[in-house]
Amino acid sequence: MILSPAKNLEMTASFLGTRLSFRAMDGLGPVGDTPSTLGVGKQGHAILFRFGVVVFLDTTAPEQASFIETIRQHVSGAFDEPETESVEIVIDPEKNEHMDSAGRLILHEPSLERVHLVANILAKSTVLAHYEQTVARVVEQVERMAETLRLGGRASIASRELVQQVGDVLLIQTRTVGRVEITEKPELTWDHPDLDRLYERLALEYELQDRDTALTRKLDLIARTAETYHDLLQNRQMLRVEWYIVILILVEIVLIVYDIFIPH
Repeated sequence: MILSPAKNLEMTASFLGTRLSFRAMDGLGPVGDTPSTLGVGKQGHAILFRFGVVVFLDTTAPEQASFIETIRQHVSGAFDEPETESVEIVIDPEKNEHMDSAGRLILHEPSLERVHLVANILAKSTVLAHYEQTVARVVEQVERMAETLRLGGRASIASRELVQQVGDVLLIQTRTVGRVEITEKPELTWDHPDLDRLYERLALEYELQDRDTALTRKLDLIARTAETYHDLLQNRQMLRVEWYIVILILVEIVLIVYDIFIPH
């Protein structure tokens, strides 16, 4: 048991980077296996996920900052400004497990399994929030490009930048589907069937399925737009090459005519 029913507790997820390596963390003192749970400060804990999220429980801001600094060397693709998300947890055996009108999460008991389940949901929500903002910025750029083309102008995106955007889209799809598994239930719901209902309720509360679907649609839109624009650039380049060939032929004809009709 790592939660105290005597007080409300704050759980905060921080998306530090694209991946966390657990290989060199044995010396930090793990107290759990799936996911890895470490002690932080006087009585707090940190729950680590390989896809780059650390979920803090019952910790102060200085304790969180100190812990992040300790594991920074194990973070791949670290973000300059990590995405964070928090929830207040209240233990009350007399109430149904749910999110109340104040946004607090009511749990029956402070079991390790329940904490891990909530941390899993919060971690996935934080990852979604990060990529939702990233994709939103790209979608705005795509809209500006489409409007420019509609008005007959030329979009300002270079081929190299276009390729980079396509690469970013593929990376987001790989990370959200392959690593984070947004819509997949955590393994502990299979080991503890009584937690399945709590997972379904929280997944619906955080709209994991709907947000993942919306993100996928936007990624598909960006990919199709990038492909279309790439084809347009290639067609323009081919047309330009054709004009160069025509000009060279005309120059050659002029030179031949000059040699025939102009005496030397």
